[in-house]
Amino acid sequence: MAKPKRYCYSFEEGDGTNKKLLGGKGAGLCTMTQIGLPVPPGFTITTEANVDYFEQGQHFPDNLMNEVHEYMEALEKKTGKGFGDPRNPLLISVRSGSALSMPGMMDTILNLGLNDETAKGLAELTQNERFVYDAYRRFLQLFGKIGLGVKDEGFDEIFEEVKKKYHAHVDTELSTEALKEVCERFKEYIKKETGRPFPQDPWAQLVIAIEGVFKSWMGKRAVDYRRQFKITPDMAHGTAVNICTMVFGNMGNDSATGVGFTRDPGTGENVLYGDYLINAQGEDVVAGIRTPRPLRELRIDMPELYKELEKMRSILEKHYREVQDFEFTIERGKLYMLQTRNGKMNAWALCKTSVDMVKEGLISEEEALLRIDPDMLEQFLHRRIDPAFKQEALAAGISASPGAATGKVVFDADRAEKLGNQGEKIILTRVETKPEDIHGFFAAQGILTSRGGKTSHAAVVARGMGKPCVSGVEGLDINYELREARVGNVVIKEGDIVTIDGTAGKLYLGAVPMLDPELPKDLKTLMDWADKWAKIEVWANADTPDMAIRARSHGAKGIGLCRTERMFNEADRLPLMRNMILADTPEERKRWADKLLPMQRQDFLEIFKAMEGLPVTIRLLDPPLHEFLPTIEELINDLSRLREFTQVMYGLEQIPGGVGMMDPELTKMIPSLESVAREFSEFRAKGLDKKLIQEKEKVLRRVR
Repeated sequence: MAKPKRYCYSFEEGDGTNKKLLGGKGAGLCTMTQIGLPVPPGFTITTEANVDYFEQGQHFPDNLMNEVHEYMEALEKKTGKGFGDPRNPLLISVRSGSALSMPGMMDTILNLGLNDETAKGLAELTQNERFVYDAYRRFLQLFGKIGLGVKDEGFDEIFEEVKKKYHAHVDTELSTEALKEVCERFKEYIKKETGRPFPQDPWAQLVIAIEGVFKSWMGKRAVDYRRQFKITPDMAHGTAVNICTMVFGNMGNDSATGVGFTRDPGTGENVLYGDYLINAQGEDVVAGIRTPRPLRELRIDMPELYKELEKMRSILEKHYREVQDFEFTIERGKLYMLQTRNGKMNAWALCKTSVDMVKEGLISEEEALLRIDPDMLEQFLHRRIDPAFKQEALAAGISASPGAATGKVVFDADRAEKLGNQGEKIILTRVETKPEDIHGFFAAQGILTSRGGKTSHAAVVARGMGKPCVSGVEGLDINYELREARVGNVVIKEGDIVTIDGTAGKLYLGAVPMLDPELPKDLKTLMDWADKWAKIEVWANADTPDMAIRARSHGAKGIGLCRTERMFNEADRLPLMRNMILADTPEERKRWADKLLPMQRQDFLEIFKAMEGLPVTIRLLDPPLHEFLPTIEELINDLSRLREFTQVMYGLEQIPGGVGMMDPELTKMIPSLESVAREFSEFRAKGLDKKLIQEKEKVLRRVR
């Protein structure tokens, strides 16, 4: 007979490296227990139990509850408390835990095991009746919402009504009697919404809670999060359930709860960082119910416990060799660690901590390089909102192009260009953008659209220009006729100041504090290490002298693509290019080309100087025509002629033609070839990259 599958592991037994089985939270609790940190006793139900639950039509696997009973009995022995015992009740938390962190996407229930009888017994045991009924009302709300599917808003309304009745501004001002009233009204609300009384049996509560956490894996929040961040089943499959003995941060002024980082996640500074609240529980710190205090102030409130936390952060970093994000509770002067995971940091902090940890001997240079996400480094190239700024965003969309920008809202490209030429800072705000808006892009500090995604026109063009863009802000209702936009009840008139954060996809009213782009010295150290270990070189895309200078300063070993047509997008050059394309005779075409020649020649001269003899790959002038031509709507009288030039791309079936495809004679007259030949001669370049040249012999004859 096959051995039944094992679903439960105590924190002493579990393999802390097996996040897929135990979830990130469970693995962290096992590891902290096994390296000697103070963790409340508990056990983890594996992710496999959750997977089997869904595969069996949302029924518990056969042996699951037998194991849960066995491990609950072990908890009773370890703590000396009884589950459901009114004289000395064991209370537990039931918390979710995916293999990959999904903050806020799944559910947690605290204080499970409380009922009318255990509440009375705990009050007598602790001689702290207020604490008990504060814990009871929290449990009733969490259990009602997660376990029984009762709407959370109803609990909030009741709580606010009681606060108003007793003239309490915050929950800590409520008396014991007020909290008892909250509990009674919560139980009445549960019965009204479910048709059944609140379950007083702790074992019935536990079964419902485990199932509620299991179901949260397929809740809309969790499913949407996994889809958005492309979390596949091979990365994280099901949630674990962590059952842990409750410890309380709300037992008085010698108790507290908090979250911390082993280093500052905003700067990377090697200091204990975080927030805490005295006489609070669980989610109070992150829920914004009360304003938390910076962790450094714990040195004043509880100096001995602050020293313990300093010791804990050192132990955590030495074990994980990563910056850790942890949760803790202080119960009557005793510290407990409740969670740890790798901390999320911005690019500045990630670079600094990686370099510092190499210097401290915690990791190697290769490990430091491998933990850097290349996409994060783009943050260094854009202005960013000061991390100290905490104002809530007006609206959110898609982070289409990173960086931050502040300016006046303008709803059309022509006006944006006009105001930009007058020195105004502009946020071009459109339902969606089109190629004919390009002059507005040049004038704007940033782009904001109510439609589109990361591959929309606005996103692609903004990224190419290095300008911030927030696209797809669905709550942004733009009315061109009224020259205004609305987000809910907020009206934004043309000329109003807004700030966009293209890195986070956020829209703010007014100007917000920003930091200019800068390359920290730690990045230079990392880049030097990268050169030391690299097997390949990195070449940049650079179409202008400024881009070449920037590429060289960032360590590029060459230019992999210089698109010559991009040299003619500037406002003073575009009309010349347009006239050359639309010229009626070869002589007229050459006349316009000759005007472009010195401009392009100077650009090449500066590009080659910037690259100091490093290779430059140049694509000859052969752009899609629609990038340079006005729209058909603007030139309706010339419709028949424009139709000969305008292109349409049909997926991948047809590659759009360009200047060279339209007229081979034009290739002979374009300034690119002569400019390249002259500058290659002056800088003793080795030659032209001929791999992708159309009509090679004609081109080579022209170069020679």
